[in-house]
Order: sequence, then C-alpha cells, then structure tokens
Amino acid sequence: MPTRRALLAGGAGPAVAVLLAGCTVRSPGRSGDGRGAEPARLSARPGAPAVATAPAPGTRALDLGAEPDPLLHVPPAGAAGRPLPLVVSLHGAGGSPQAGLELLRGPADELGVVVLAPGSRGPTWDAVGGTYGPDVARLDRALRQVFTELPVDPGRIGIAGFSDGASYALGLGLANGRLFSRVMAFSPGYVPPAPRSGTPEVFLTHGEDDTVLPVDRTSRRIVPALRDEGYDVTYREFAGPHTLPPELARAAVEWFARP
Repeated sequence: MPTRRALLAGGAGPAVAVLLAGCTVRSPGRSGDGRGAEPARLSARPGAPAVATAPAPGTRALDLGAEPDPLLHVPPAGAAGRPLPLVVSLHGAGGSPQAGLELLRGPADELGVVVLAPGSRGPTWDAVGGTYGPDVARLDRALRQVFTELPVDPGRIGIAGFSDGASYALGLGLANGRLFSRVMAFSPGYVPPAPRSGTPEVFLTHGEDDTVLPVDRTSRRIVPALRDEGYDVTYREFAGPHTLPPELARAAVEWFARP
C-alpha cells in the first residue's frame, strides 16, 4: 500500500531557496491506471483574446467567485501584445497562490513568461491523496479567463509545481499533454493517477538531502519510469534539502521558454 506522509508548512516566499511546504509520499507508478479520463481533463484552450489592448504588466487576482483567487502575473515584456508563453505554477501543501507565484516570478519576469498561480481549496491539491475534482474545475475556469484576456502562445503552455504541487503538476500535465507542452516538477512525491494524453516534455529537480520526500523513494523512481514510457525527461539532482534553488528555478524557466 502507498505510504502517505503529510507535513504541512508555510508556502514559498520571495526567497525560494528555503525549506518550503509539506508533501505527500506515495509509491510512484504508471498514471495510466487511474479512474477515468474526465476528472483530470482540462477543456480550456487558447484562442483569439476578446480584449484587443496589450495586457498591463503586474499581478492581479482573478475573481472566480470562490477563494482563494488565482493570481495572474504578466511580465514587463508581456505588454507588447505578441503571443505569450504561459506557465501554471502550483504551491506545495499548506501554501497559497502567492507561494506558487513566487516559485517562478523572478525568472519569468526576465524571460517574458506569464504566470498563473491558482490555489487548492483544501490543505493540498484534490488528487494528492484523493481524486481529481474541484481544483481541476477551478483551474479550467481560470485558464478560460486568461485565454480570453491574453494572447497566449498555444505551443508554449506549461505547468509547474513544488512538492505536492509538483506531484499535481505531473498528474495534470501528463493527463493534459495536448494543452501543456512542458511540465516542471520540483521535488515531487509521486504521479497522481489519470489516463494520459500527448507527450509533454518533463523537467524535474530533487535534492539529495531531502528528508521530507526522500529522493530514493520518489524522483529516482519517477524519472526512469517516465523515460521507460517514452517521455523526454530532463533531471537535475542537487546537493540540498526539500527546496527549489534559484538557479534551478531559472534553468527550468529557460528550458520552458525556449522556442
């Protein structure tokens, strides 16, 4: 049976290279043996935005009628009106949309990437230790609103996350590979099961000294399993604990933003 270990802590703040939120550990396996496609499937797709004016740079909340409000961050370089790369950034257990945003905001600003940071309705994401449901529906609504307002590049839409957010990013990213071309997972615990679609590329990091989600039980099993299934996986293991070093956050965004 899978082993569940939920350690709640504060979400990421401006200093990303600190110990971040808690996680759930499970035995990694194929996500293709899940409980049906629909609960994990996102229907939102980019198109011509309804708003013709260039998007204003900065951060604002999207009012979806239920807290926590997702945060949308447009980089300074995003005001030109050209098609923009977009990454969904997911916080760890006990975190917040602000924590998800801070994971990647610095390098995203430098490289001209829009960041959408939603929040889980519960202490962690619905499929982490449970089933896909309301968090997927809320992300779908947020994406529809973003696609209505911004000229998003359909070939450069990604999903990222730390800790429980990394596990959720893998689950949703592999289930929605025709929407997300690239998936970034920072110290994941496992891959929540769901039938997969598409073949997104994967960028994964993990600390050798992680005592929250030990690398031997998590990424060192996840990476070869994904490669065996034909996924293109870039893996960066580093000397450090349960964290995302700033240089790897930048490397991930550079990897994502490349043509």
